Amino acid sequence: MKIGAMNHPRQNPAQEIRRFAEMGLDFIDLTLEPPEAGWWQCDVQEVARALTETGMGIVGHTAYYLPIAHPFEDVRRAAVQALTHSVRVFSQLGACVMNIHPDAHAPMHDRDFVIGQNLKSLADVMAAAQGTGVRVMVENLPRNFNTAAQLAELLDPLPELGLHLDIGHTELMLKTSSADEIIERFGSRLLHVHLHDNKGGDADLHLPLGAGTIDVARHLATLKRAGYDGTITLEVFTPDPAFLKYSADRLRAMWDEARP
Repeated sequence: MKIGAMNHPRQNPAQEIRRFAEMGLDFIDLTLEPPEAGWWQCDVQEVARALTETGMGIVGHTAYYLPIAHPFEDVRRAAVQALTHSVRVFSQLGACVMNIHPDAHAPMHDRDFVIGQNLKSLADVMAAAQGTGVRVMVENLPRNFNTAAQLAELLDPLPELGLHLDIGHTELMLKTSSADEIIERFGSRLLHVHLHDNKGGDADLHLPLGAGTIDVARHLATLKRAGYDGTITLEVFTPDPAFLKYSADRLRAMWDEARP
């Protein structure tokens, strides 16, 4: 298991890589989004040097708000183009996976339309990613894409699409966590994990581990039981980096203690 963290979009990505390396993390979950880290703003050579110098790995992340289900076809195609640019950058940097967030915002359109638009966009990006070494994965999101049945609407029609499981999201807007059912049905397609704490309800708080109510140890045991031993990004968004470092240390200890 390898532990990483996500760069802040307002910071220089190369500096973020060096900061995470100093904290003892294994990789950067590089989100290519503005105001300072968009694919058109990112100095690929500088980032590549930082990765080489630090020995850090990289996972590809994209902006959560790209309108891949937009009813205006020109807008949907522009979102796909933006994601395609990200694929090319991640390929140059040696990333093996890149996530995409499903989109549910299509006013006055039913779910069948939304699913169709998502599938069209996901297929377009996957086609563009062929031969680049980058595999596309979809992330579960609260409300509309957060159960095994909801994710099946995207994963079943696209068998080459990977799963990016956000454990924090599985605790939101649900009576009980959907992580177990998602892993049971799609564990073989799990490529990457996000982990952070929250207190349920509808607030995606991105707290340090132990600051919320999530039973992290139980989820880690479930991951191990499913045979997962890959990358886990700590999405701990606090001004004080000590909480990220604490969460990384805690995650390592809990992973070692977890029994499948």
